[in-house]
Amino acid sequence: MVPGSKVASEVVSAPDGILKLLSQVVIVEDLSAAKSFFKAQKTDSQVITKQGDVLTRAVLRGGSSSKPSKLELVAERDAAEKDLSRLSSRIETLAAELAQAKSNELAAKNSAKASLAELNEQDAKLASQAEQLGRVRVQVEALQSELDRLGIVAESNEAAIREAEGELEAAKSRLREFESLGRPEQALSDRDRLVEALELERSKELEIRVELGAGEERLRVETEKSESLKFQLDSSRSAIEGAISAAKARTQQLNAARAVLKVLPNLIEAVTHGSNDAKRGYNQLENERTDQFQELTKVRGEIADIQQKLSDLTQSVHDIELQNHEKRLNLANLVTRAQEELGLDEATLLAEYNPENLIPSNEEDGEPEVFDRAKQFQRLKESEKLLEKLGRVNPLALEEFSALEQRHKFLTDQLQDLTDTRKDLIKIIQDLDEKMQTIFSDAFQDTKKAFEKVFPVLFPGGTGSIFLTDPDNLLTSGLEVNVKPAGKKIERLSLLSGGERSLAAVALMVSIFKARPSPFYIMDEVEAALDDANLGRLLSIFEDLRTNSQLIIITHQKRTMEIADALYGVSMKSDGISAVVGQRLREKADA
Repeated sequence: MVPGSKVASEVVSAPDGILKLLSQVVIVEDLSAAKSFFKAQKTDSQVITKQGDVLTRAVLRGGSSSKPSKLELVAERDAAEKDLSRLSSRIETLAAELAQAKSNELAAKNSAKASLAELNEQDAKLASQAEQLGRVRVQVEALQSELDRLGIVAESNEAAIREAEGELEAAKSRLREFESLGRPEQALSDRDRLVEALELERSKELEIRVELGAGEERLRVETEKSESLKFQLDSSRSAIEGAISAAKARTQQLNAARAVLKVLPNLIEAVTHGSNDAKRGYNQLENERTDQFQELTKVRGEIADIQQKLSDLTQSVHDIELQNHEKRLNLANLVTRAQEELGLDEATLLAEYNPENLIPSNEEDGEPEVFDRAKQFQRLKESEKLLEKLGRVNPLALEEFSALEQRHKFLTDQLQDLTDTRKDLIKIIQDLDEKMQTIFSDAFQDTKKAFEKVFPVLFPGGTGSIFLTDPDNLLTSGLEVNVKPAGKKIERLSLLSGGERSLAAVALMVSIFKARPSPFYIMDEVEAALDDANLGRLLSIFEDLRTNSQLIIITHQKRTMEIADALYGVSMKSDGISAVVGQRLREKADA
């Protein structure tokens, strides 16, 4: 470093960013010192002279001798601020002294007024205390005479008390002597006299006791009055002594206040002169402060302009650095993206895709074109849209396609199998429907013929028939039963009696049995609602059925039991356990 040179960051107080920029700026005395600095230092620092010249190794901006430099302005500003601070402190000191003088003057005036008022008050208090002292003396004299009188009364009362106590003791001693003598036998006339004498002595004793109590009470009251008067006398003496000492103190204060009143005009005049001098000095300093403040405002305005320019330059440098940093980041991102997506490094990109290289045409027979950024950017957008439509590259697309193809083939075969199976099932259903219709039609015809034969047996003289509700659709058709007993015009089953309906149902059942016989038939109390005549007809039907089939009938009818081959009954014994009892009837009958 050249002697006398300083780094700008050591002179200026600013934020860290500005200090970092000023760390490369050096302040020297003049141009010769700047030349010596560049010879001694090999760095690219910026040098500023105190005349405002700015120098680098390639640039020289001259300053102006007529206009002060920035450093001079800063120095003048600092000096002006120091002077302003000094004057402000001086003004504040003088203002404080002036305020103190005014307060002293006001305090002196108030003290004088207070002293006069207090003097008048003390005079009034002295007069009132003198009057009160006279009254107290009169009261003391009266109390003293009363005290003397009460002393005399107390002495006489004490003498009377002592005399009464002596008489009381004598009376008590006589009483004891009398009690010790016992009860002498007296004549009846002496007894009355003695009783009267005793009563008289007792009344005297009571009077003495009463007078003694009254004397003690008067003594106590007079003693209390005496003590109270003594206390009041002591209090009055203390108050008189305090009043005398207070009067002496007030007299001394009055003399001091009169002395202060004599000196007070001179003091007020001196304070007034000092206050006027302070006001003049204050006005002069205030004028100087105003001039310096105006100059300081001007300097601050120039400094603010310079700082604004410096801030703009700093901001522009910062923006440029941010732009460069963003461009470097974008470049690094682009290179990384090209490496990851295209497998091309930076050297290959610059060699093959340099803007100076010719761009192949989109057409097959087109000639290469010169690089045009706008046109290529539009081409890039179109390619990105097309690539976005195509979607991301799926490296497992072939495996997925193969799996989907196999799945499609499997599902196609399954669908064909299901279609064939459906056709076969439909054909089987049709065959079953045709066969069921044939079987049902034959069974219905046979049942109809059997019903026409069985019904007259159960309903002599009556007619009955069955028919289909939908003959064209045998699988969904219903069955209608028409019966007409002898002597009735009723054809619907709902209008028949309970027995007739039961018998008609049995006729239909037996018709089905005859049309399609079965080796076993189980019937549960089918004859419960029949009378004897209809029961006989039903039993004839059972006799006909038993020739080819076995009948198991649950019944409570005796006539039905009589035609059975075997009977089985269930009964409960006395122990609550059910037992089955069987009896074969047909073999015994044959035997």
